[in-house]
Amino acid sequence: MPQTEVITTFLEMRSRPSLAVTRPNRSGMLLHLEEPTTGFYRYLYDAIGSRWGWTARSAMDDAELLAVITHELVEIFVLYMGGVPAGSFELDRRREGEVELRHFGLVPDFIGRGLGKHLLASAVDAAWDDEPDRVWVRSTNLEHPRGLLTYQWAGFVPYDSRRHTREESAP
Repeated sequence: MPQTEVITTFLEMRSRPSLAVTRPNRSGMLLHLEEPTTGFYRYLYDAIGSRWGWTARSAMDDAELLAVITHELVEIFVLYMGGVPAGSFELDRRREGEVELRHFGLVPDFIGRGLGKHLLASAVDAAWDDEPDRVWVRSTNLEHPRGLLTYQWAGFVPYDSRRHTREESAP
């Protein structure tokens, strides 16, 4: 089977940045999922991440996934534009003193509309609500080409990088 080299870059911030982002000129609403379901979560995860190679949560069975997404220290936010899910982010606070921006992205139909920085600024702001010691995220070379730069724009600083290969599945 063919293999793909994956480069994962780990980024962090140690203090809350001040991000000035102009809100998009469309009606939008960011909602906290208070009672996430596996079906809706899988829809979002696949809609956002399938083109970027997200697979970890797809491999989980429903009980395992539900335990993660309903954990009291995991928060999921969904951006709706005109009533349609346009993107989401997940904050994982299960490690004391840190918040991981676990999943972040836009549904493909909403990429290129100026929503990414707005959504990322919202994610960073929510991550700092409990004043953690650090907020961190990982990004791979398989994700959006501007992803790494956008994280750096928001104030994340790279602190580690790892390489590995991944087998590609046949279509």
